[in-house]
Amino acid sequence: MDSANIVPLVNQIMIDEFEVEPDAIHIEALLGDDLGLDSLDGVDLVVALEKTFKCRIPEEEARGIRTMRDIYERVSHGLQKA
Repeated sequence: MDSANIVPLVNQIMIDEFEVEPDAIHIEALLGDDLGLDSLDGVDLVVALEKTFKCRIPEEEARGIRTMRDIYERVSHGLQKA
């Protein structure tokens, strides 16, 4: 799966699971400040990503996720390892 397919799926997770407004989602959006996610949402997000993409996002990588770009990159990296 390439990044062109990853982005819309990740964005849909943000909309469906975390009720983020579609207009708020952009590559540099901060998960906390711009999209309103807290640390518990971050854990739920990683679980949703791993389930959707059937990949593993190691805890140390998950802790570094701050922006939408970070999510796209972590998922892409996880898929390359799978």
